[in-house]
Amino acid sequence: MIFCEHPHVYTLGKSGHESNLLVNEQELKEKNATYYKINRGGDITYHGPGQVVGYPILDLDNFFTDIHKYLRYLEEMVILTLAEYGIDAGRSVGETGVWIDAEHPLKARKICAMGVRASRWVTMHGFALNVNADLNYFGNIIPCGIVDKAVTSMDKELGQKVDEQEVKKKLERHFADLFNCTIV
Repeated sequence: MIFCEHPHVYTLGKSGHESNLLVNEQELKEKNATYYKINRGGDITYHGPGQVVGYPILDLDNFFTDIHKYLRYLEEMVILTLAEYGIDAGRSVGETGVWIDAEHPLKARKICAMGVRASRWVTMHGFALNVNADLNYFGNIIPCGIVDKAVTSMDKELGQKVDEQEVKKKLERHFADLFNCTIV
C-alpha cells in the first residue's frame, strides 16, 4: 500500500470526458494546478493537499480475479474507516466510490473517489479520500462526471481537522483484514 499526497492536480481516466474540466490552461496555472490524462478507469477527479491517496498493489491472482469485487473491498475499507470517526457512509447504486447520504439525492455527497486499473491482475491506481482537502478545487471540474451530487471531506463532516496519519493506519488495518493479508 503506497500512500501519498499530491500537489493540486486533475486527472482524467480512460472513460472520462475532457469537457468535465471546467477551466482552461491559463486558469490551471493561476490555481497552481496541473492536468493529465491517465490510464485508470473512471472520469475526472482532483488530487491535492489534505487528501489521502492510496495505491494498493496486489496480484489479484492470489485473492480473486474480479475487478468489481476489488472495488467493493476498497469501498468497504473506506466505509469501515469512516465509521470509526462516526461518519455514516456507504455506496451509491451504479456509482463507484464512497458516499454520504447516497439514498437522499439532494443531500448525497462523495467523500472518496476510486479509479483503478489491473494488468495481468496486478492492481494499480487506487482511491482518494478527502480528509482535510480544499473542496474549492472540485469546483473546477464535474467530479467523476456526476453533475447532481456534491463532494465533501472528513473535516467538513466533523467540523474539525483530522489526523491524516491516523486515517492511513486505520485504512491499512481494514485493508489487511478485508484481504486477509499483511501490508508491507
